[in-house]
Amino acid sequence: MSLYSMLRPLVFTLDAERAHRLTIRALKLKPAGRPPAPDPVLRMRVAGLDFPNPVGLAAGFDKDAEVPDAMLGTGFGFVEVGTLTPLPQDGNPKPRLFRLSEDHAVINRFGFNNRGQEDAAARLAGRGGRKRALGRGGPAGIVGVNIGANKDSADRIGDYARGAAAMAPLADYLTVNISSPNTPGLRALQDKSALDELLAAVMAAKGEVPVFLKVAPDLEPADVDDIVAVSMERKIDALIVANTTITRPPLRSRHAAEAGGLSGAPLKALALQRVRDFRSATGGALPLIAAGGIASGADAWARIKAGASLVQLYSALVYEGPGLARRINRELRALVEAEGFATLAEAVGSEA
Repeated sequence: MSLYSMLRPLVFTLDAERAHRLTIRALKLKPAGRPPAPDPVLRMRVAGLDFPNPVGLAAGFDKDAEVPDAMLGTGFGFVEVGTLTPLPQDGNPKPRLFRLSEDHAVINRFGFNNRGQEDAAARLAGRGGRKRALGRGGPAGIVGVNIGANKDSADRIGDYARGAAAMAPLADYLTVNISSPNTPGLRALQDKSALDELLAAVMAAKGEVPVFLKVAPDLEPADVDDIVAVSMERKIDALIVANTTITRPPLRSRHAAEAGGLSGAPLKALALQRVRDFRSATGGALPLIAAGGIASGADAWARIKAGASLVQLYSALVYEGPGLARRINRELRALVEAEGFATLAEAVGSEA
């Protein structure tokens, strides 16, 4: 039994958001540790970046870029901070984060609460300078920045362009997040014409930094085709599939009816299907990063064989604890060897 499994009942007596803030504070107090060394079997190259292993921390855990190095030190191959908006905003009223323990799930309706890009930039600048001296994605570890628009902005596309310009010098990659269900009207930017205008503005502002697009799982086949067509036309570097869902599969928790985005185990089947859909639509020409319902090496392996080059997780940490990234990497390595591949890269899309 791990230390976290023994502490979890105590942690779960606390309000979920308060417990998360206490976790961030604790991580800020401890030595960060070293980012993982490249694993010769698991290392992946995506968008010109060398990922030491394929397991990343999804945006939402470290909204204000307070502990990226501490999380790299727990074994993640990359960390994505944010979502960061141009101006600070409080987000939606509390309570807005709910554990669905019986379902190993989480519902959140945060609404891009963060202290703004300028505040995070002050912290990223120090490590960013060190990283540039060592080479992008080098020994300091890969950190991406997830950007969004302010809720009350009159020009959301302008917010994304400003965010791209401001954060690109401090990021190994940028993620354009238009798929959160907790900012009214945001997902409308996934519509073909709006997405084309948005990505044109971001790509013009971002300099040489790779850009990823994070999409929702709640899409129709025509939506998938449109997103792929625009993304390839605008030369997006990768797609993150997918964000939280507004659908509600059968759930047991008393919090099942809460509004917001559902993540964790109940999202697994839907998110896996979307990876398959996007792999089919892209023909493998655009790298995919899988997110949603990943809690084990087997979960990650299914996404990789379906076509993902990298995976991200967050909600599973609530239930599995800080050793999860290392455990998934160990399990992935065993699966690669058991199925006769020399490297993880060889397995990408192999289920087809």
